[in-house]
Amino acid sequence: MKLRLCALYPEQMNIYADRGNIMLLRSRCEWRGIGFEYAAAGPGESFDPRAHDFLYMGGGQDRDQRIVAADLVRTKRQAMAEAVDDGAVLLAVCGGYQLLGHSYQLGDERIEGLGLADLETVREPGPRLIGNVEIEVDLDGGPRRLAGFENHGGRTHLGGDATPLGRVIKGFGNNGSDGHEGVRRRNMVGTYLHGPLLPKNSWLADRLIQLALGRREGTEPELEPLDDALEAAAHESAHRAAMRG
Repeated sequence: MKLRLCALYPEQMNIYADRGNIMLLRSRCEWRGIGFEYAAAGPGESFDPRAHDFLYMGGGQDRDQRIVAADLVRTKRQAMAEAVDDGAVLLAVCGGYQLLGHSYQLGDERIEGLGLADLETVREPGPRLIGNVEIEVDLDGGPRRLAGFENHGGRTHLGGDATPLGRVIKGFGNNGSDGHEGVRRRNMVGTYLHGPLLPKNSWLADRLIQLALGRREGTEPELEPLDDALEAAAHESAHRAAMRG
């Protein structure tokens, strides 16, 4: 087996150590003897939606999103839509998450999004939503917790056709008011959880690996258990930080 991952704009969309998510995915594959194939698609570059089973886009500041957004729509939207519809995993964090929707409104400026999820993001008056966060999700048949860190000025509002990733236990989530965090459609996950996300939540990394490998293999493989003492400690630390908030 081999996990074929394509990072979108790895140089432009990488704040809050988001590259650590890819490092963890690579490690958890290699520790199990699963191959890991890495590719990147930057400005001006398209990609074959059949060549990758896992797409990843991290977060960026507003100026980075402005640079990336138009190129993303022009060179990658069709391939991303085809990949998601065909069962590929897409994980988008913070700025990448915001660009999954229809648009990001920054004052009088409207940044067009991919339209892969029914959501809108608006920079509304008020402080940035910053702090430790914990949410409850159900991605594998039972409720689980994700812990991380959020820092976003935009407020994301889901439309009627969108399903939230999870329910906010502590923190702000999408907009600080409706109790939702992130979005999910098929194997596409968008979230504001930084820090990076996956080293603090190794079970989610494994779940996404399963889904991505299942696209190629036709069935989700059983993953060999790993010694996750350090990962469990990282999650517990993030959990305690969130619950103190």
